[in-house]
Amino acid sequence: MEKSSNKWFALVAMSLGVFMGLLDVTVVNVALPTMQKAFNEPFTQLQWVLNAYTLVFAVTLLIVSKMGDMYGRKKIFLASLILFVIASVVNGFAPSLLVLNIGRGVQAIGGAGMMSLSMALVASNFDGKQRGLALGILGSVIGLSSASGPLVGGLLVDAFGWESIFFINLPVGIIAVLMTIRFVNETPSYGRDQKIDFMGMILSAATLFSAVYGLIQKETNLDWAWTNPKVGGWLLLAVVLLIAFIFVESKVKNPMMNLKMFKNINFVGSVIVAFALGAGIYAFNTYLTVLMQNYIGWSAFDTGIRQLALSVWSLILGPIVGILGNKFSRKWMIVAGLLISGAGFLYLIGQLSPTMGYAQLWPTLVMIGIANGIVNPVLNSAGIEGVAPQEMGMASGLLNVFRQFGTSFGVVILGLVEANRYAEVINDHAASINLPDKLTHALIDAGPFSGHEIAFSEAISKAPFAAELQKIVMQAFNKGMIQICYVAGAVVLIGAIGAAVFMRENKKITE
Repeated sequence: MEKSSNKWFALVAMSLGVFMGLLDVTVVNVALPTMQKAFNEPFTQLQWVLNAYTLVFAVTLLIVSKMGDMYGRKKIFLASLILFVIASVVNGFAPSLLVLNIGRGVQAIGGAGMMSLSMALVASNFDGKQRGLALGILGSVIGLSSASGPLVGGLLVDAFGWESIFFINLPVGIIAVLMTIRFVNETPSYGRDQKIDFMGMILSAATLFSAVYGLIQKETNLDWAWTNPKVGGWLLLAVVLLIAFIFVESKVKNPMMNLKMFKNINFVGSVIVAFALGAGIYAFNTYLTVLMQNYIGWSAFDTGIRQLALSVWSLILGPIVGILGNKFSRKWMIVAGLLISGAGFLYLIGQLSPTMGYAQLWPTLVMIGIANGIVNPVLNSAGIEGVAPQEMGMASGLLNVFRQFGTSFGVVILGLVEANRYAEVINDHAASINLPDKLTHALIDAGPFSGHEIAFSEAISKAPFAAELQKIVMQAFNKGMIQICYVAGAVVLIGAIGAAVFMRENKKITE
């Protein structure tokens, strides 16, 4: 009985680590305006508080996954957890933006280790039908942490200041460390006698850095062409480095990544779903938050409260889906989940208007939330099915890499779709209200996010055309959101097709 209960305490420890690691990806968003005042820095510099974490998180996921497979996942998970907590405290005391950015990068290393190894540790600490339930619970934590960032961040920043979003990790982290030491079972050190594939690690890190950095450059400079060397150059470099990585890994005796994993057609299907989940649902959430705060006008806290209609489903459905995934086809559960999210996007298209409120929005939040609550838990267990025990860490790391890269890719693509449609609408209607050319160009250059601030600024509000201009800006953003819904819907549809074609039916699970 004691041994059985220890498993569930181990799951709590790993869930706490995952929750902290993923929450810190989104929780910082609502604190940026407060940070901007505290550090007196331009917003373009503040964005690196987000980008530093995203970049380092993606780059180190595969490396810490491999280290866990080689030297014991509990050891690397615990080291990652401790590093994350220490970096969080440093961030809370950061005297400058430079120190905070560096601290965020270090924090991301810890977050990557917790995220990539938690799934493999759950898989190795549980077996039979309990594994499906445990992975379902972990999946619910993953979905909940990603979606609850605005609410948690809003509460902490309003009550205690921006530093609190980092200091809160200290007590939670200490509990997670103690529980990990006491309850989590170590996995075998599968590669203790192997030589470390340093070249593979360097090339994998360089590939992911180049790809994500190129996308970040495009995200922060939407007017730059893809052929701009500062964008296309990095993406081209990523392709070259990926080819070099594949060549090296095919020749090395003990490669960092066993490329034969991609011969597992079920794993390929899981990777497609992970990418679609990031590029469709998680990237869409970024613009959903902008819609709710900037254009509908809710505060960060009010937005977070209303987004509970989205995030609560991860908590409710995770354990249920984990159990059902043992009895029914995970493949078709994933397909159904992705199609439900697509229905949510299509529903929102008919509801978008300058006067929309929560009554028009909540059905979409519920559908996307249910989809996330279904797909995430079963994706974890389906993705590692058929993967050798010594490669579970790498497999879970790859799923997280594709989910994270999908999110970065989706944010950029959806941002371009929004910005292009926004600019078209502003240009089409500017002449109808005799808008000065200088102001028209300023609105377009500012883009859909900052353009709203210009249109609703005190100076513009005094102009005779203010009311018409504000209506046009609202319509421009909504037209862009309609295009975003179509693109996000297409992405999740591709993910559903990928799951239906490539993923295999569950293997029979015994007690």
